[in-house]
Amino acid sequence: MTYVTVSLYDSVIIQQLINDQKFANIQKAQAGLTKLFADAEKTDSFYTVMKNDEPLGVLLPQRRWESLTEDFEAMSSPNYKKRIAAARKSPRVSAQQIRKLIK
Repeated sequence: MTYVTVSLYDSVIIQQLINDQKFANIQKAQAGLTKLFADAEKTDSFYTVMKNDEPLGVLLPQRRWESLTEDFEAMSSPNYKKRIAAARKSPRVSAQQIRKLIK
């Protein structure tokens, strides 16, 4: 029986981040920083800035940065961690059961 687990959720989040990632070389970033931020905000993505095929850093729109910091804050909360631990101990629902529910 297949179970929906936190690791599946993590995989979805990671895949979503990969899908949202764009790349720009350092020259493009230096020449059009405002344009990159505007594009990232418009397309709900982020840019990894590269130099000689090596990542230098990441350009995130403010809205996305705020969302990430909220997530980090929540994950560092003792109450949040307790709720996650309790949820992991609770009975699991199979993927097949979920499919039946959403049909």
